[in-house]
Amino acid sequence: MTVTTTRDFAMSTRDHIVRGFKATLVSRAIYMVSSALLMFILARVLNPDGYGALYWAIGILAVVQLFADLGLGKSTARYISEYGEAGEGQIPHLLKSAIAYKLIILSVVSYVLLLFHEQIAVLLGDPGAAPFLAAGVLFIIANSFNVFAQIVFQGFNRLEYSAAVQAISGATRLVFAVGFVLLGFGAIGALFGYIVGYALAGVIGLALLYRRFYGEYEPAENYEEGLSRRLLEYSVPLTATRSANVIDKRIDVVLVGVFLTPAAVGFYQLGKQIVDFVLAPAESLGFTISPNFGEQKAAGQLEQARQIYETSLTHTMLLYVPAAAGLVLVAEPFVTMVFGADYAGAVPVLQILAGFVVLQAITNLTSDSLDYLGRARERAIAKGATSIANFGLNIVLIPTMGVIGAAIATVMTHTVYVAVNVYVVHTELSLRLARLGRAMGLVCAITAVMAGAVWIVTPMISSLAMLFGAIALGTATWAVLAVASGMLDLREVRAVIR
Repeated sequence: MTVTTTRDFAMSTRDHIVRGFKATLVSRAIYMVSSALLMFILARVLNPDGYGALYWAIGILAVVQLFADLGLGKSTARYISEYGEAGEGQIPHLLKSAIAYKLIILSVVSYVLLLFHEQIAVLLGDPGAAPFLAAGVLFIIANSFNVFAQIVFQGFNRLEYSAAVQAISGATRLVFAVGFVLLGFGAIGALFGYIVGYALAGVIGLALLYRRFYGEYEPAENYEEGLSRRLLEYSVPLTATRSANVIDKRIDVVLVGVFLTPAAVGFYQLGKQIVDFVLAPAESLGFTISPNFGEQKAAGQLEQARQIYETSLTHTMLLYVPAAAGLVLVAEPFVTMVFGADYAGAVPVLQILAGFVVLQAITNLTSDSLDYLGRARERAIAKGATSIANFGLNIVLIPTMGVIGAAIATVMTHTVYVAVNVYVVHTELSLRLARLGRAMGLVCAITAVMAGAVWIVTPMISSLAMLFGAIALGTATWAVLAVASGMLDLREVRAVIR
C-alpha cells in the first residue's frame, strides 16, 4: 500500500511539474519572442548610442528597484507555500501584510528618486540621463507589482497565472515601446513603452490574485503571532541575494556606461540579451520545479526531490552545453547579419558569455530551489560574496579591457557561485555524483561531435539562409546523438508535448 501511495505521489508530482513547465515555457516563449523582436527593432532604429543610453538607464533603475522591492515577493511566496499545506487561514493575513509593506517601501524609494534624480545623473557622469530617471519612478512602481504578482502565484504553485502575467508584460511592452519609438519619441519613448507594459501586467496580476486567491481563503480569526515579523525577516537574506543578482546582471551595464561610451553599453547589453533569450527554457524549468522542493521537504519526500533535481540538471546540460558551443562558433555571422555591422563589437562579448549560458542554466535550476528548501541564508552569503568580487573585477577589468573585461568578470565570479549552490543542494539531497559525472561526460562527447560539424561549415556562411542552415545542421547532429546515446527519450518528449 505504501509503495503504491509513493508511486502515485511521484506520478502526481511529475504531471504537475510537466503542466507547470508547459504553461511557463509558453509564456516565456511569448515573452522571449517579444523581447527578441523588441531587441531587434530597437537596435535597428536607435543605433548603438541610443540603444546603450536606454539600457544604461534601465540598469540604473534596476539597482534602485532593489530598495523598492527588497525580498518581499519571494518571502511571501515561501510562506504561502508553507501555509498552503496547513494553516490556509493565515494566507489572507500574509497577503495584506506583504502589500502594506510594499506600499510603504515603494512610496519612500519613489519619493527619494524623484527628489534626487538630477543629482544621481550628474554623479554617474551623464546629466542627460535625468529624464530617464524621473520617468523611472513610474517604471519602478509598475515593474514592482508586475514581478510581485508573478512570484506570489509561484508560491501558490499556480504557474499558469505567473505565465499569463509574464506573457502579457512581454507582449504589451513590445507594442508600446516600438509604437512610441516609431512615433518619434526615441529612447525615452521606449522606456515609457516598458512602463505601460509592466503597468498593465501588474494590474491584471493583482486583480487575478485578489479574485482567484485572496477571496477564496477564509481568514483565520487571529493572525499567527510573529508571522508578519518572520515575513519581513525572511526577506532580508532574499534581499541580499536579489541585490547580488542585480549586481551580476545590471551593475556591470551601469559600470560600462560610467567608464566607457553609450555604444559600448549597447554592445554589452546586446550580448547579454541574446544570452537571456537562449536561457528561457532553463529559467522556465527552474521556476516550475522550485516550489515542489518545499512541498516535498515538508512531506519527507527527499528521494523524490533528488530525482527531480538530477533529471532536470542532466537534461538542462544536454541542451545548454552544446548550445553554448554553437553560440561561440556562429556569434560573428549571427550578430553582424541580424543586427548589422555596427554591432560587431558585441561578438567577443557574446562568445565569452557563452560560458555564462551554461552556468546560468544551472543557477536557474538551483537558486530558487534553495529558497524553498529553506537555505536562502547560505545562498545569500554565496551570492553576496561573489557579487562583491564581480563588482571589484568589473572596476579593474572594464577600464583596461573594455566590454570584454565585464564579460570575463561575470563568468569568473558566477563559476564560484554555481559551485557553492550545487554543494548546498548536495548537502540537502545527497546527489549521486558519480552518476551525474558519467552523464556530464556523455554530454561533452555529444557537444564535441556537434561542434565539429558546425565548425566545418562556419567559414562558408555568407547569408542568413546559410547561417540558419549551419544552426540546423548543429541541431540535427545534436538530436541524433542525444537520442542514439539514450540521453533523450522520444517517448518522454512526446508525453511532455501532448
